[in-house]
Amino acid sequence: MKIALAQMNPTVGDYAANVRAMLQTAAAAARQGARLVVFPELAVCGYPPKDLIESSDFLQAAQSAADELTEASGRPGMPAMLFGCPLQSSKRPGKLAKNVAILCDRGRVLLEQQKMLLPFYDVFDEQRYFEPGTEQHLIELDGEVLAITICEDAWNDKDFWPERWYENDPVDRLMQQRMPDGRRPQLILNLSASPYWEGKEAVRREMLAAVARRHNVAVAISNQVGGNDSLIFDGGSFALRCDGELAAQAETFATGLAFFDSTCDQPALVPNAEADIAQDWQALVLGTRDYLHKTGFTQALVGLSGGIDSALVAAITVEALGPDNVMGIGMPSEYSSSHSIDDARELAANLGIRFELLPIRAGVDAMTTTLDPVFHGTPFGLAEENVQSRLRGVLLMAVSNKLGHLVLTTGNKSEMATGYCTLYGDMAGALAVIGDVWKTRVYQLARYANRNGTVIPENTITKPPSAELRPGQLDTDSLPPYEVLDPLLQAYVERYESADEIASTQHLDPALVERVLRLVQRSEYKRQQAAPVLKITRKSFGTGRRFPLAATFSNTTESTPRIAREVPVSA
Repeated sequence: MKIALAQMNPTVGDYAANVRAMLQTAAAAARQGARLVVFPELAVCGYPPKDLIESSDFLQAAQSAADELTEASGRPGMPAMLFGCPLQSSKRPGKLAKNVAILCDRGRVLLEQQKMLLPFYDVFDEQRYFEPGTEQHLIELDGEVLAITICEDAWNDKDFWPERWYENDPVDRLMQQRMPDGRRPQLILNLSASPYWEGKEAVRREMLAAVARRHNVAVAISNQVGGNDSLIFDGGSFALRCDGELAAQAETFATGLAFFDSTCDQPALVPNAEADIAQDWQALVLGTRDYLHKTGFTQALVGLSGGIDSALVAAITVEALGPDNVMGIGMPSEYSSSHSIDDARELAANLGIRFELLPIRAGVDAMTTTLDPVFHGTPFGLAEENVQSRLRGVLLMAVSNKLGHLVLTTGNKSEMATGYCTLYGDMAGALAVIGDVWKTRVYQLARYANRNGTVIPENTITKPPSAELRPGQLDTDSLPPYEVLDPLLQAYVERYESADEIASTQHLDPALVERVLRLVQRSEYKRQQAAPVLKITRKSFGTGRRFPLAATFSNTTESTPRIAREVPVSA
C-alpha cells in the first residue's frame, strides 16, 4: 500500500481553508498513487488551539469539518484519509474535548483513536483541555494492520528515555494487541504537532528508530509545519524501516508530500544533514512570515540602530516577506555614532528596503523640558537614557499606526534574560523575532545571513555592541562579555541549574554568577509584558517558562523580588 505523509501548515481555527488544503493535498497524493494520506495531529483546526477548545462552537465546527472530510473520502479517485481533529467528549465527569485521529475511507469512519498521553510541560498544556483516552485499537486497511498513535503517545519508550513522565506506554499496548486472526501490527502511524527546537529533528528520528527496532515494525510520522504564534513547526515527516533506517523523508520548514510503501522495505536513505544554524535561520524566517500572514499583515517595520540585533531581524524579515514589504527606521540621538547611521543605511541598501531617518534629539529635548519640574537638580542617569528608547518606541508605533506595518522588536535572549531592555521602548512591538536567540548565536546567524554575499555590514558584526544611550557606552559596562554571560544564562534559564552548580561547572566567580542571576530574577516583570517570542531552543521565554512576580524565593544567596524598578543594566 502506497502511503503519503501530508505535511500541512494549518491556520488555527480556519476550518474552511484547512479542509480545502487537506482535500487538495489528498487528491494530489491519490493522483500519484497513494491509497492512504496521513495528516498531522489536529490538522483540521491547527495546533495549538489553546482556549478555543473551550468553545462548543469551535468543537461543532470541528465535527462538521470531520464530516466533510469523511464524505469526501467516498468520492471517485479519493484516497483513505487519516487526520487529527478535536471532538466533543461525552465522558462525564470529564473534559469538554478529546484529541482524536480519524481514519475514513469510502465515505465512512473506520476508526476514531483518542490520544492517551496529554503533555503538560514546557509550552504544552493539553491536560487543561482534553480528556485522555483509556483504550486504543488496531485497524486493518487493505489487508494491512495499522497501529495509530497521536504525537506524545509515541514519546514514552522505556528503552529510549532514561526517565519517563508516564507509566502508560500506548505503543506497547498497541503492539501487544492482535487481530482476530492473530496478526500483529505491521506499521505504526503517528500524527504529530511537534514544535521545533535546536536538535529536535534528530531526537524525533532516534526515538522512533528505537521504537521500530524494539518492536520490529515500520514507523511513520506526519508532522505539522509552519508558525503558530510563538511556536514553529519544522515538519520533517519521515518513515522508518523495521531496523530503524530511514525509508522516506519530507523537507523541513516546507509543506509537501513524502511517499513510502507500507512494508518500508525500500533501500535506506541518508537523513537530511542541515546544520543547526541553517535550521535556526529557516525557523525564524518561517515563524516571522506565518506570524504576519496569519494575523492579517503583509508589511513589517524594524528600527535600525546600526547594531547587529536590528540588522539580523531586518535580514530575517526580508527573507520572510520580501524587500518591498519591509521598512527600516533609523532614530539617531546625540549619542549615536556616525558609523551606526552609516551601517544602518548600508544594511538597508544591501537588503533593498525603504529606509527613513527620524532623529530624536528634538523630541528628547522636549521631553527633558517637560520633565524638568520633576527631574531638576538630579544627575543624568537611567531615566534620561530610557526616555530615548521610549521615544523611539513612540515613533515606531506612530509609523505603524499610520502605514499599517507591524513593528518587530529586536532584542535578543541575553538582553531579555538580564533586563537589558526598556519597557515601552525597544520592547515595543508585536513579535520578538530573536527573543530566543542568545547574543553569541546572533553573531553566528549574522555570518549565516552573509553566506551568499554581504548583507549585514562587516562593521556591524565586528564593532563592540552598544546601546548608545550615553557617551562611550558599551554593553560590557553593565554585563560580562557575552562569551561568559551566555553559557551562564543558558544553564540557569534553560536547565534551571543553581548558582553553585553554575559557578562550579563553568569555573566562574560565585559573586558574578549571583549578580547575573539576580538580574534575571528581577527582570521577570519585563518579560511578562514582552511581545511573543519565536521559540527555537528547548526553553524560551513565554508560556513555557512560568514564574510568579509577587515572590521572593531565590536560588542565590539573596532573595530578590521579581518586580523591581528599572535596574542599572536597562537600556
